[in-house]
Amino acid sequence: MANLAGNLTRTAGERPDAVALRADDDVWTYARLDDATARVAGWLRGRGVGPGDRVGLSLPNVPAFAVLYYGALRVGAVVVPMNPLFKAREVAFYLGDAGASLVVGLPGELQTGAAEAGVDVVNVADLPGILADHEPSVEVAERDDEDTAVLLYTSGTTGRPKGAELRHVNLQTNQAVTGETLLDLGPDDVVMGCLPLFHVFGMTCAMNSAFAVGASLALIPRFDPAKALEVIARDRVTAFLGVPTMYGAILAASRDVDADTSSLRVCISGGASMPVELMRKFEERFGCVILEGYGLSETSPVACFNQPHLPRKPGTVGIPVAGVEMDVVDEAGNPVPDGEIGEIVIRGENLMRGYWNRPDATDEAIRDGWFHSGDLARRDADGYYAIVDRTKDMIIRGGYNVYPREVEEVLYEHPAVAEVAVVGVPHDALGEEIVAYVVAQPGASVEPAELSTYVKDRLAAYKYPRDVRLIEALPKGATGKILKRELPRDPVAG
Repeated sequence: MANLAGNLTRTAGERPDAVALRADDDVWTYARLDDATARVAGWLRGRGVGPGDRVGLSLPNVPAFAVLYYGALRVGAVVVPMNPLFKAREVAFYLGDAGASLVVGLPGELQTGAAEAGVDVVNVADLPGILADHEPSVEVAERDDEDTAVLLYTSGTTGRPKGAELRHVNLQTNQAVTGETLLDLGPDDVVMGCLPLFHVFGMTCAMNSAFAVGASLALIPRFDPAKALEVIARDRVTAFLGVPTMYGAILAASRDVDADTSSLRVCISGGASMPVELMRKFEERFGCVILEGYGLSETSPVACFNQPHLPRKPGTVGIPVAGVEMDVVDEAGNPVPDGEIGEIVIRGENLMRGYWNRPDATDEAIRDGWFHSGDLARRDADGYYAIVDRTKDMIIRGGYNVYPREVEEVLYEHPAVAEVAVVGVPHDALGEEIVAYVVAQPGASVEPAELSTYVKDRLAAYKYPRDVRLIEALPKGATGKILKRELPRDPVAG
């Protein structure tokens, strides 16, 4: 069955009494989850929601997200996931652009923004009543592989957010390659659900892949490293999925939290480049290998990964996964030789249909069937890709290309550094100057000049940051990814 919701109904039929979801003391078996999604489907059908209609979800990682997500898919609707921390103007844009039929979440900013967009809001607090008042509608709407299942808006780093149309086939094949190839999931596994489910990483790799095989998903509404350690120990989590900042936070928290993490079998990292030094320290502390990979919202998300059955290369994101092709090209779209830097292009089963109602943006991003990622990488002779940086993040200092990732890797090696983000700022003589924003380790004392010299001793003279700024915390998005665009870029005089 093409409809992604069929994975849940099939698993519920095979393992009705197995635990599907656990949020502290709130435990959902597959039978309970399946019944709840059928009741949501009955409620939505009663409201006239059907195939192709867009339904907004504005929720943190709570069981209601899965109930409503699969309930909407069950009637053939298109799910529009939204960050529950959005302000009214963001809500209005997302719902208005998507043409949503309704949105479910918490009132407040959501209510204000939805009213502006002319979209009905249903308070998630009403969900228990909805489930009690509606008979289950067990039918799963027939959908074609090419039909859109999720309308996922990109972060909008290059303008207003665009809705990536992820088809049923995109999400089906991507959850399968995640569960079967990367995580090797089975019914006895417990997957950590601390990545936001409204983000494609958590949605595909945690929720969808777990439910497809009958594994259990342990939810944390909002990431907290001490809570994550508690849940790993309590629920015997076997598979942890996170972004690099989560790994760093858990590593730091483990100094003060005594938790049995021996159940961990596999960890995967994505969303941003994993510093090699952080990977080494985490693995040394927890005795668990981290597999790093790469993907985007537009690719459902997994495109490339260090895979458990192949040699792992720290500092790379591995090789393309099954059903996906990748290449590295120059500005004219021509492939570059191995070892040289170019832009990553991707095609395959994971690639979105296009951007919702944005044919111009779709044509710009997908050329001759290849999605142009905007990310710079080099490929080695074994076919492993190493991310260098985003095209827009590259710094051109005095005519020389400087890739922030390289500078960041060196700074992470300094024992006093907890987190770092390197950016370029305008410079009247050099064009751009390198600035490093650094968060120190708790209790550590370090001077900016020391860090600048540390990099100078390890990289070419044009690459080291003359300006190091110590700050309390780096700005981060919903997944914990560092948001460089929010760091000050005040010009530096020559």
